[in-house]
Amino acid sequence: MTVAPQTFELLPGAAHSPVILHVPHSSREIPADVRSGIVLDDAALERELDHITDSHTAEIAEAAAGLAGVTPWRFVNRASRLVVDPERFPDDREEMTAVGMGAVYTRTTHSEVLRADGTDPEPLLERYFRPYARAMTEAVAARLAATGRAVIVDVHSYPTEPLPYELHGEGPRPPVCLGTDGFHTPPELLAAAREAFAACGETGLDSPFSGTYVPLDFYGKRGEVGALMVEIRRDTYMTEPGGPAGPGLSRLAASLAALVDAVSG
Repeated sequence: MTVAPQTFELLPGAAHSPVILHVPHSSREIPADVRSGIVLDDAALERELDHITDSHTAEIAEAAAGLAGVTPWRFVNRASRLVVDPERFPDDREEMTAVGMGAVYTRTTHSEVLRADGTDPEPLLERYFRPYARAMTEAVAARLAATGRAVIVDVHSYPTEPLPYELHGEGPRPPVCLGTDGFHTPPELLAAAREAFAACGETGLDSPFSGTYVPLDFYGKRGEVGALMVEIRRDTYMTEPGGPAGPGLSRLAASLAALVDAVSG
């Protein structure tokens, strides 16, 4: 049996930190065997990666970890979300399946064909999705064991203008969108995020993207697992769609570090 290369990384933080900065969508890397199943030519694939990648979010998380008084743990996806999207439900619960963007994408951000119709998602789920989910579950369990709680902060970005695939793109698009969950996002976590990101402009709630990521073993079951999604509008820190970062990155990293410190105590 061929063992798939590990395409994610857990970067250790302080032993007494409950915080995991989760960065699922920052990479553009696609293994060669996965690339062969994508029908786009190289130029079209690069354009798609410009749109779909949360560029520079791993750098924001890394800088924040360096600034924080208590170093958070970081769980970083080193493969593109075009390999698998670790934050999607792998079954019928996932609403994005309706636009061909479930755990294994079959359509692009502009509704074009990414993988041929009839592509079996199971090999990719087995090689990439499930190992990622297991590792993230273990990372959260370790924080619970060490500190009695865990706080998952998802670090994402989104484009200034809605893309065709967005199911809820008609709402507000503030500089920072905070995605919440009714069970896993306590009021004090949300309040800390609003205060931490006030320096970055307006913070909105659950628009254009909502919800949080919590491993299914804990989802809706363990209140000691807190979770918040931080969605950063790309024009605040980079050249869109896939260009370089600008000075806004440092400001966002400082705000993220302030959030980490606020919830670490």
